[in-house]
Amino acid sequence: MRLLLDTHIWLWRLLDPDRVPPALDVLLRDPETLVYLSPISVWETLVLARKGRLTLNLDPVAWIDMALQRTPTTMVPLTHAIAVRSEQPDGLASNDPADRFLVATALEHDLTLATADTVLIAYPGLPTAS
Repeated sequence: MRLLLDTHIWLWRLLDPDRVPPALDVLLRDPETLVYLSPISVWETLVLARKGRLTLNLDPVAWIDMALQRTPTTMVPLTHAIAVRSEQPDGLASNDPADRFLVATALEHDLTLATADTVLIAYPGLPTAS
């Protein structure tokens, strides 16, 4: 399986692993699962830290460096096609730019989105794992 981590799943794995749904945790631990991370999740983490909605125990840039070393993932490139697709009128019930980019990334790269977000899980045509 090829999983794209939603930002909250990436953060939960690092900061509060017990919050990761058990079935998703099994998938993430499976050596056959390929795990991907979008630069959008790094950006969203830095935004959350700047706004005080996420407390990191290090300087945010140092924390990101540490987090990327601790979680073996493959970076999914952010492309023009993803940017365009993120703004296509498609019925996604989220105006959150990070969510829109993650959905577009999963669809463009044929990835399953690992998420606990019910809005994203309900999006037609988006493969999800939770």
